[in-house]
Amino acid sequence: MADDQKPSASTSKMSLRQEDDIERASGSTAILPVDPFQFRDGIVSEEQLANLRRRKRGKRVAKYQRRQNDLIASLLKPMDEHTQDAIVEEEAARIPVNIAVYASLIANVALCALQMYAAISSLSLSLIATGIDSVFDIGSNVLLWWLHRKAEKLDPNDWPVGGARLETIGNIVYVFLMGSVNLVVIVESMRTLLTKNDDSLQAFHLPSIIAVSAALAVKFILFVYCYSLRSKSSQVEVLWEDHRNDLWINGFGILMSCGGSKLRWWLDPMGAIIIALGVIIAWGRTIYTQFELLAGKSAAHDFLQLLIFNTMTFSEDIEKVDTVRAYHSGPDYFVEIDIVMDANTPLWKAHDISQQLQDKIEVLPNVERAFVHVDHEFTHIPEHRKTPKP
Repeated sequence: MADDQKPSASTSKMSLRQEDDIERASGSTAILPVDPFQFRDGIVSEEQLANLRRRKRGKRVAKYQRRQNDLIASLLKPMDEHTQDAIVEEEAARIPVNIAVYASLIANVALCALQMYAAISSLSLSLIATGIDSVFDIGSNVLLWWLHRKAEKLDPNDWPVGGARLETIGNIVYVFLMGSVNLVVIVESMRTLLTKNDDSLQAFHLPSIIAVSAALAVKFILFVYCYSLRSKSSQVEVLWEDHRNDLWINGFGILMSCGGSKLRWWLDPMGAIIIALGVIIAWGRTIYTQFELLAGKSAAHDFLQLLIFNTMTFSEDIEKVDTVRAYHSGPDYFVEIDIVMDANTPLWKAHDISQQLQDKIEVLPNVERAFVHVDHEFTHIPEHRKTPKP
């Protein structure tokens, strides 16, 4: 399959009837997926993979071949099965995802009170930085929950494309707020470093260390639980990233606070600066990803191949696939496909085939909208692409 999004215009395909004749001639009674390009011949058996792994430097080749096996299996699976598998997977993950969301919310409320007590009672800048992060943990949970409900209730007359982008926009706003507060922590810590005139150590406050240690243990449990569910829900993925960040934030905060009480006074404000910078950098990577989704980043290459193959094998009346594009518009994809049919194809038939193809694509997981355009030739310049102004 070509690596670019637009297959060559000379792409041809075997007749689907010819494929069926081959299967009947073989005497097989099983109903096999349509495979006009004989991709199934490229599948590497488990025995061959095992032999590859035993060779020197063969593990990398075996890993590549397994990815190819998975890609071929995905291509040969009917689109209805992709949709059905996604529905089954979503239903199976519904309860665990809800547990992850509500458990994180309840835990973050309790841990916020605990960590703010530790920060206020100890006056440790490192623990203050961890306490501020715990406050924003609650904010992220509440924001995600509110935006999810808001997106479901939007009036389609006012918002024709739905509310899928609200969560993406909310994440961007949330990260900017978190970054602003952590900048305040950095400024205050630098002021402490520059204005302190002696080398006296701050008082060691054991209850504060115990409180933050308890928060660290709870965050570790939530991190492990959300780890297995991060691919099931965008909400859980954000929560997993948050718990992951909190592990090093709380752990490092405890170390630097203790160091400021027992070793050198400047370790505590230095720890607060490092924690605040780490939070800004970690969430900065997240916000960059969110901007990519809003800006229209292309879909994954494997997904484009899935679209190309299923379009080519959808109907015998589709002679060629001219253009296939899939790009983000928020968390989900917009899909644009140009197909070529015979110029003498009746209008009703061209319409019905393209509409059926569009309907099949729109029920695929992560597809928000699909647009299928029918043409009778392929020698023109790419259509439906905005040309730059002179």
